Amino acid sequence: MPTPKKSRQETEELLILRALNLRMKLSDKDRRKYYALEKGYQGEVMFDVLTEGLKNNCIVLNGLLFKLKEKHFQIDTIIIFQKTIYLIDVKNFEGDFIYKSDPDRFCKNDTEIDDPILQLFRSESKLRQLLDEYRFNLMVESYVVHINPTFTLYNAPQNNHVTLPTQINRFIRKLENIPSNLNGGHERLADLLISLDQGDYPNAPKPAYSYEELKKGPYCSKCHSFSVSVGERKMVCNTCGCEERLESVVRRFVRELILLFPERQITTSEVYEWCGCAVPRKTIGRVLKQNYKVMSSGKWTYYV
Repeated sequence: MPTPKKSRQETEELLILRALNLRMKLSDKDRRKYYALEKGYQGEVMFDVLTEGLKNNCIVLNGLLFKLKEKHFQIDTIIIFQKTIYLIDVKNFEGDFIYKSDPDRFCKNDTEIDDPILQLFRSESKLRQLLDEYRFNLMVESYVVHINPTFTLYNAPQNNHVTLPTQINRFIRKLENIPSNLNGGHERLADLLISLDQGDYPNAPKPAYSYEELKKGPYCSKCHSFSVSVGERKMVCNTCGCEERLESVVRRFVRELILLFPERQITTSEVYEWCGCAVPRKTIGRVLKQNYKVMSSGKWTYYV
């Protein structure tokens, strides 16, 4: 069974765009960026489900961002086996594309995308340099996995580093058949790679927004509908029927408030307003006291 040493997390950029998309009208550019990030993340999670089912002895690291020679490079998934490291780049492209060469690219209507294999090989080269720097001597094999079952690539050249949707089950079986016995050295390598992970791209661009212009109120954690009914102990979505305990609701929107406005102090009144005055003040105050540290600034109380 694989050892999931590092689970996948949404990037801060995705979390911010996701929240803003619900509370304001994004520009066309920001909306395209959001949809691309969301779709990419969904595809990566789909692949995670497959790697969680591997039966052999390996270590899986998801969502890594490294820095080498002042430049960042991102890797969707690393799987460490006894003799080989597998570097996986997951793509969630949807629909029919045509492959064109010179330069290598995918075309769909008026959209052109650089062939992902080019970025894959750059990431592989940088990972090899990183391993050499820390004197780890394992082979590296890299693959682009097209996870979306609707993806079709016409005129595709034969490439052993590309896994198309119809080949995914075969690819997973290939991974499962790799003989692998791990030792402390593999664990140290995994721990090193985790320690080198940069988390998020520094200074990722954000849309311009202000507190006043954003829509206030709670929304469903499942379908994101603002049509909800708040009771004494739980919130029920009027659209999909999802139920959520009020404590969870408050904590979710405190996290969102901190994410979007890290400079603002978290107070009962602030959270009450952010929740559109729909969640009782008493409930908000209780949740804040139970889950956050109370701070005092003169006559004001806030939480961190």
